[in-house]
Amino acid sequence: MATKSFDSELVRSLATLLDETNLTEIEYDTGSIRIRVARQGAPMAYHPVPAAMPAAAGPALAQPAAPADDASHPGAVTSPMVGVSYLAPEPGAPKFIEVGAAVSEGQTLMLIEAMKTFNPIRAPRAGRVVRFLVTDGQPVEFGEPLVIIE
Repeated sequence: MATKSFDSELVRSLATLLDETNLTEIEYDTGSIRIRVARQGAPMAYHPVPAAMPAAAGPALAQPAAPADDASHPGAVTSPMVGVSYLAPEPGAPKFIEVGAAVSEGQTLMLIEAMKTFNPIRAPRAGRVVRFLVTDGQPVEFGEPLVIIE
């Protein structure tokens, strides 16, 4: 199909630029060619969190089941889009919310950056924040649970 127009040197250059600038993704579009190079490094920073498993060494098999429970939790607030989560309005600022905080309906919980636009994620109902399911700067998928509010 489009293998004649594939330029591996361009992809390598974009990957190098990605590393040099510490960006998580870069896209190149000329109209006839569109190349997107993305780094998956941030989710790996999230995976070491199960390092808390030594404290609960017995239920090591229960750890993978936890995300399914979080997704089906009635208080789960899910991502309406693919993007990057930000827990504070800007670097160094206090988080929008903390675990244990009471939130009101419509209150901003976090931001999801998608296509250079910061979209506020608002509380669908009043309640208390029980758990964060994402970290600051973590890429998120559509429908992924972000926060549990009870």
